[in-house]
Amino acid sequence: MTPIRSSPPLAADQLTLLRGLGLVLQLQLTFVGADALGLTLQQAPLLYVFALELAYLGLTIGLRQQLLRSHASLFAVLLMDSVLWIAWLYFSGGATNAFISLLLLPIAIAAVTLPSWAPWSLAGLTVLAYSLMLFLASGEPQGHQHHGAAQGTLLSPHYLGMWLNFLISAWVLTTSVALIARRLRSRDAELAAMRESQLRQEQLLALGTASAQMSHQLATPLASLRLLLDELKDGAPLAEVVTEMDRAMGRCEASLNDLRQATEAIRERRKQSMTVAQLLHGLRQQVLLQMPGVKLHQDCDAVLAKRLLQVDVSLLPSLLALVDNGAKASQAAGQDAGIWLEARLAGLDRLQLDVRDRGAGIDPERLHQLGAKPVKSKDGLGLALLLSHASLERLGGELHLGNAPQGGGLARVHLQLEAEA
Repeated sequence: MTPIRSSPPLAADQLTLLRGLGLVLQLQLTFVGADALGLTLQQAPLLYVFALELAYLGLTIGLRQQLLRSHASLFAVLLMDSVLWIAWLYFSGGATNAFISLLLLPIAIAAVTLPSWAPWSLAGLTVLAYSLMLFLASGEPQGHQHHGAAQGTLLSPHYLGMWLNFLISAWVLTTSVALIARRLRSRDAELAAMRESQLRQEQLLALGTASAQMSHQLATPLASLRLLLDELKDGAPLAEVVTEMDRAMGRCEASLNDLRQATEAIRERRKQSMTVAQLLHGLRQQVLLQMPGVKLHQDCDAVLAKRLLQVDVSLLPSLLALVDNGAKASQAAGQDAGIWLEARLAGLDRLQLDVRDRGAGIDPERLHQLGAKPVKSKDGLGLALLLSHASLERLGGELHLGNAPQGGGLARVHLQLEAEA
């Protein structure tokens, strides 16, 4: 049993509604519009047809989701619908019924949703039924012909033209429409495959970025451990060295734990909603844990602090890298490791974070390179900014580097806020 590639609940409901409307149309034409439209009705057989159609429609409504799960089951539904339409047409005027073209509806649905054999099969059935109704009606005695037509009238050019028009319409549906639908399905399948491939590539990029970020964070405590071991070999006080080593090991453990959480979140494509205040608090906690010598000054108004944004685990390491680079720039300029972080609203739903240091600023010749590609630097600028830029871009944010008017380097981050309710 060949499964249908995509059959959402809405599609099943729409098909059921369409079939229900078809039954309502039959009832209206039979009991309301028959005289106005000149339909010749055979009441007793039509009552049996309606009873059968109502029971069948009720059964298929209850099973509508299951019936759309395979090509065979959907074709069976359309085939039974075609048979019931043929029965109604036969007992309400036959080939002279003006609504004979409604037999094309199941063919059209099959051409759009099913392989080519399905519309061809339905087309063959309906053309055969139409031909038989035309032939049988043309051979009836004069008094029993539909609409009181004279013998042989149904083989006149007018009715032959109707039959030929129906034949051409069925052929167009089974060829052109089916071909277009098949191409659209093929294109949708290719787009779906491309989307899956893009998501996998984004996951790999995110994993690589997170790993590089954590590796960058591990570099400082590992270097500290190496220095402490050298000091220990040179006879430094054991208690002081052990305390510093414990602190460095704690930073390594925190970075490895962050990497584990980042890997799980990226694999599950998991994001979380947090307020601006929670983001700033988390950043402060990370600075206190990993950079105890850095003084982080934060400024954010109370209204903005309550706004929400969607983030993942790569955001904090990205901001932490900006703070770390700013602190190193301040220390390189002979200043204390002080960093000013100001949060403000940029536009209606855009958060702006300004990370400013007290360093000598960024060389204008390097501004267009930092964050765009790896740049060799003694003070550590370059790789961390590149990773931060990639992570923020993946989250729909932006990173702009420059120099603050009051002196020092400036890293400006833009992030999308959730719309206010």
